[in-house]
Amino acid sequence: MTRFKICGLRELDHALVAADSGADFIGFNFVPGVRRQVTPEHAEAVIKEFRRLRGVGPPQVVGLFANQPVDEVNRIAGQCGLDLAQLCGNEPPEYWEAVDIPVIKQIKVRDGDGSEGAAESTRREVAEVISHGHMAMLDTHREGSLGGTGKTFDWSIAAALSGAYDYLLAGGLSPENVGLAIATAMPWGVDVSSGVETDGVKDPDKIVAFANQVRLASGNHDAHS
Repeated sequence: MTRFKICGLRELDHALVAADSGADFIGFNFVPGVRRQVTPEHAEAVIKEFRRLRGVGPPQVVGLFANQPVDEVNRIAGQCGLDLAQLCGNEPPEYWEAVDIPVIKQIKVRDGDGSEGAAESTRREVAEVISHGHMAMLDTHREGSLGGTGKTFDWSIAAALSGAYDYLLAGGLSPENVGLAIATAMPWGVDVSSGVETDGVKDPDKIVAFANQVRLASGNHDAHS
């Protein structure tokens, strides 16, 4: 079964819908200045109530950060009870090691140079992240953007890594295309944010639809593998 993460959450109700839909991870964005940013105080209140209602099992709670002081990451992780930290900037390996909780390192795929070169550079980055004991996430590169572009990249680049490495696939996924993404790239997991929104707000129906498409595609893959 392909794992999935519902990211960019701000409200308790949407976190509960994600959990009820079988999400393995839910994400809260602590990157300053981005549209989906939540304050540590707001996230702490939502996560505390979420755990009161759902217990400590899955989904795991992920906090998103980008080029922020590692002391700040660790302080927010402790305050909010985060399970993982997703690093969306250009943090080096020594930074990853200073984070108190497990790390998901975002890797921005540059597919404008042709898929062969992009696949090799992406492979090197994924291998480095995994060699340090962390998780890798492949997202779409866009100049000046930390992610959340709502745009896909060439999934054949990700497909070249499947079987050799476990990774999360992100970038422009939605209920309409996640089935094809899973069939093409066969990732360990998928991540969605803007693809389950309507007018910039999380849409419970789209979260459920995304989860259903992940399950359907995973079943089709298992049947043919």
